[in-house]
Amino acid sequence: MENNKKDDNNSRRNFLKLGLLAGAGTVATGALIVTGKSASGESGEKIKVLTTTGEVMEVDKNFLTQAPVGRKESHLGIPGRKFVMVIDLARCKNARKCVTECQKGHNLPKETEFMKVYLMQDSEKTAPYWFPKPCYHCDNPQCVSVCPVGATYKRSDGIVLIDNERCIGCKFCMTGCPYSTRVFAWKPDEAFDIDQPYSPEKSVPGVEGTVSKCDFCPDLAREGKLPYCAQACPMGVIYFGDIDEDVVTNGTETFKFSELIRDRSGYRYLDNLGTRPNVYYLPPVDRQFPVERGLDGLDEETLKRFENTPYVKNAKISKEAK
Repeated sequence: MENNKKDDNNSRRNFLKLGLLAGAGTVATGALIVTGKSASGESGEKIKVLTTTGEVMEVDKNFLTQAPVGRKESHLGIPGRKFVMVIDLARCKNARKCVTECQKGHNLPKETEFMKVYLMQDSEKTAPYWFPKPCYHCDNPQCVSVCPVGATYKRSDGIVLIDNERCIGCKFCMTGCPYSTRVFAWKPDEAFDIDQPYSPEKSVPGVEGTVSKCDFCPDLAREGKLPYCAQACPMGVIYFGDIDEDVVTNGTETFKFSELIRDRSGYRYLDNLGTRPNVYYLPPVDRQFPVERGLDGLDEETLKRFENTPYVKNAKISKEAK
């Protein structure tokens, strides 16, 4: 059982590795560089890479290193990729691992969340369900169109990023985003090493007085890894992949994107707005967990977020009546 768990974790971290190496185009100038030396010697694990002449060669894993991503690369995106996320609402039980691991990976304080989880209930007569909400990385992003300094931009791989060195903190993008996925950095994280080289792709907290948000973890994607939220989810709620290659995975299960959306009646949140988001949802049909399980073990501050939901109100009234 333990071995299977380790295999699953390795799969979550490395599912895109071969695809991204091929997409990088070269050995010397792509996502990885052949160093020719390794402090730990050969690992015995071979990785296939594409040479500048278009030939496939095998290189020992320990002789590869991540190439530094410059400002130009971080604005252009990863060649040949179009990233997409699928969230299975039937599996979510508000474990909140997606939230905490995203915060940890992006060096965020506890009060700042790029990934948020809501308790949704359309009316008193309908069933409640848990609803994770990242940035939707829209193909028609309103945040980009309203930014007066070009600090927020859309890349060729579908990812929408913010360049904190250009951001002036005007908050136009926050008001322009119909999904309210952006946050304002009121103060820097003092525990974070701000001396490291800056890249819009890096998982760093927002500079004081600027805006930040979920970024689909492009620094991990360049290494062939899933975003922090998808890696951390114990229920396999979050699938990530390439819409052009028609494949998504949560690290343990892999599907054709088109078939998964068709067979499970996938949809996009507030699709009528015309933003064309790159996050899809699978409806909460045949749910695997009762919704009340998602309230267990939450601190008082987090519990207060859900107190106005009809389900929680009715449960409270019933409990007081007894």
